[in-house]
Amino acid sequence: MGKVIAVAQQKGGAGKTMLAAQLAVALAEDARVALVDIDPQGSLTIWGRLRASAPKAVQSVTVETIAGWRLANEVERLKKTHDYVLIDTPPVIDSDARRAIRGADLVMVPLNPAPPDLWAAEGTLKLAAEEKRKTVLVFNRAPAASRLRKKLEAEIAARGLTLLAVALANRAGYANAFADGLGVTEAGPATIAAAELREAAKALKLLLAAK
Repeated sequence: MGKVIAVAQQKGGAGKTMLAAQLAVALAEDARVALVDIDPQGSLTIWGRLRASAPKAVQSVTVETIAGWRLANEVERLKKTHDYVLIDTPPVIDSDARRAIRGADLVMVPLNPAPPDLWAAEGTLKLAAEEKRKTVLVFNRAPAASRLRKKLEAEIAARGLTLLAVALANRAGYANAFADGLGVTEAGPATIAAAELREAAKALKLLLAAK
């Protein structure tokens, strides 16, 4: 049975949809991956349509748009035929987000390395704790090094929260690939961005495998 990852964050601009798509494609290099869009904004659904005519798109990624009330049954179906199921959730704490988190093996919370993003994640972290779900924070659009980033890393560690070992930098390659319906590992497989994504996918697999 496949592992389910809910990508959730209340704050807009954290790169939630982009992260879900990029990690899904990176994971799909050696696995079958389903992406599920329950976000009313539908950005992931549009990206999925673009993939249909993208020659470089790998066939081991499927994208589905599902109404929140159908989520539990549909995810159970997808788990039988895919190694990973990633759910792009709405940027609010509502019943759909709760359903996604409840059915997840891991809740992934993207944030820019800045205090407002960590503050905005509190609702998601609280909901995941209530549902007794494992969580991981992921720095997105991160500078290579900064005093603020180090301060946030220390705060996250002091609170006993898990931060993904690999941060994603602020690279144009991610947005460019997304605009073409691709992941950066497809659009530029030999780039630094692609190597970064593969390392992030590897770290995510290790986290999912841990008891």
